[in-house]
Amino acid sequence: MARILPPASTSPTPSTSQLSFPLLPSLLLSSCSRPRVPLSRAYIPSRRIALLHLGGAIPQSLLSGVKASTLLRLEGNSIEGSTAATMAQPSTNVTENNAIDWVKNDNRRMLHVVYRVGDLHKTIKFYTECLGMKLLRKRDIPEERYSNAFLGYGPEESNFAIELTYNYGVDKYDIGTGFGHFGIAVEDVMRVVDLVKAKGGKVTGEPSPIKGGNTTIAFIEDPDGYKFKLLERGPTPEPLCQLMLRVGDLDRSITYHKKAYGMKLLRKRDYPEYKYTTAMMGYGPEDKNVVLELTYNYGVKEYDKGNGYAQIAIGTDDVYKTAEAIKVFGGKIALQPGPLPGINTKIMACLDPDGWKSINGEDEFCTKLCEKSMRPRLRSLALPLEAHALTSSLAPRLRVFVDNVDFLKELE
Repeated sequence: MARILPPASTSPTPSTSQLSFPLLPSLLLSSCSRPRVPLSRAYIPSRRIALLHLGGAIPQSLLSGVKASTLLRLEGNSIEGSTAATMAQPSTNVTENNAIDWVKNDNRRMLHVVYRVGDLHKTIKFYTECLGMKLLRKRDIPEERYSNAFLGYGPEESNFAIELTYNYGVDKYDIGTGFGHFGIAVEDVMRVVDLVKAKGGKVTGEPSPIKGGNTTIAFIEDPDGYKFKLLERGPTPEPLCQLMLRVGDLDRSITYHKKAYGMKLLRKRDYPEYKYTTAMMGYGPEDKNVVLELTYNYGVKEYDKGNGYAQIAIGTDDVYKTAEAIKVFGGKIALQPGPLPGINTKIMACLDPDGWKSINGEDEFCTKLCEKSMRPRLRSLALPLEAHALTSSLAPRLRVFVDNVDFLKELE
């Protein structure tokens, strides 16, 4: 995953002028005070791309000759464009009915969620020992001064995963007020709570029946303060079952997620005594799939998103059609759809009406990267990139970097 270095709430964060950014040729730094970094022979574009700032679309000339594919392997690609992204204008060639039909027939799945932590080892230990997750993979990129790790309860090809990003020297992030919690389905909430306490973890809500129901729940916090809701359920293929985000207009958000993301409204409930309403959105039943829980607190229209939580990744069959649907239904395009240089992998990124980020990509890329036949293709990536160098006139509008992890070593 591409590393992102937002200002931490307490610890100093290295300035971008101190960082070595492997770039898309001259594509990177804006013409301000950031140094240009030449393309070296060691540069191999990874499947992870991060937008630090996007004031204009990536030109198709840059993207030509590239195909694309999965969010699944855009490891932690963080899209940082909430202030710079512009509201997408609906295409005159796409009607709302056409967009709705496309979204309904698209094969979509929530792939992983990305957020930043201050101590990767401590967080991994907490998730594996207290929550029973598996460490799926982990990588340290010292030349880029970051590490990341994927954790979950099953293979990424079939299960929702968490991607943790640690930026060297940043030990604390501001979670903000918009992010709510993750939900974990467990068979015995009390046992997990006791384990968390025994390990020195923080329990913020003791086991008790859920409001208006019989399910036992509890709340805990991980070492960085991210909240987890424990839900007592029977065996499930997807224990990592919820992501809760707060929104300023629930009806608007429900409509957007239904039309633009193709999610179903699984249930909606109002709690007037507590002055909030929730809606569960997803691509399948709650007992078998991860769901997005949208929460509206009466009278609250905006939230501070902090700099800890990054985004969610969602798979799609066609990033171009997905982008058109996003435009039609009022989303913001943070990264125009198109192929990553040399890898034939198409992605796009967008912001929903509340400014929550997501990236979409076509889902076969993971498999292709693992094929030994891809190695010659990967070795040849540096050459096409040189032909796609951006002109200096575009540099002020776009700052993008692709990390230079050597996939050849990874695939050996």
